Amino acid sequence: MWNHQDKKKLIQLPPDTIHPNPAQPRTSFDPDSLSELADSIRQNGLLQPLTVRRTPTGEYQLIAGERRLRACKLAGLSLVPCVVSSCDSRQSAILAMLENLQRRDLGVFEEAEGLRRLVEEWGVTQEEAAARLGKSQSSIANKLRLLRLGSEEREIITRAGLTERHARAVLRLDKQEDRLAALKWVEEQQLNVAQTEAYIAQLIEPAPKAEKGQKKKKTVLVRDVRLFMNTIHHAVDVMKQSGIGAQSWKRETEEYLEYVVRIPRSEASGSAPLSLVKGEGKKAAQG
Repeated sequence: MWNHQDKKKLIQLPPDTIHPNPAQPRTSFDPDSLSELADSIRQNGLLQPLTVRRTPTGEYQLIAGERRLRACKLAGLSLVPCVVSSCDSRQSAILAMLENLQRRDLGVFEEAEGLRRLVEEWGVTQEEAAARLGKSQSSIANKLRLLRLGSEEREIITRAGLTERHARAVLRLDKQEDRLAALKWVEEQQLNVAQTEAYIAQLIEPAPKAEKGQKKKKTVLVRDVRLFMNTIHHAVDVMKQSGIGAQSWKRETEEYLEYVVRIPRSEASGSAPLSLVKGEGKKAAQG
């Protein structure tokens, strides 16, 4: 690996003349945080210079400091201090990603996507990335595995503020539909990491083997009734989106967790109101 500290000089540049780095892994910047940084820059100036490179066309391209550059523009600075580094486009891209991957405020999937680009686009090995970032190779491999999750799964994880360990726990489920149902439950119940790991372990727990002479009972892979409750929620949502005036609510007793779904008779082809009950108890409900 090269030493990007070699052959560098400090200059002042208008912020509008600095072009963003296409290898920037960060896709979102918190407006409130940027505003706070801009206020600090107005009062104290930019304490840490940006790092840029001169492109073959003579333009300046940012290597490190995207957040600081945006804040400088908000603060209205006409010139910003920049360290000019002598590196090519490949080195610049790798430096940009490494600089951002070392930050703690990257999103789970921003970090994973940045690592993927390092490995696939720029030929950095997992061992090299681990050494540069101060992580183990297994940690890098685990982060790359997160990219197996689809866009809908990623959206829930990001929206709910779930962690990498939440995501890794859910990845133990093979089917996407099971992962989505589990994630919705984790979000709804605000489960922490330990609770999520226990919940997923319960979902995939293998059924005990039947003893000799006993008839083999049919088992269901997903053994937690909460996934079936999520299915009920989804069915009601679909009906509502289709214009059917479906209503649902749940109530709890000492022995039952009861879900009720009602559909107007006029929209149910003449059938009686539908009541779905899910739960376990010592006796069947009477009355």
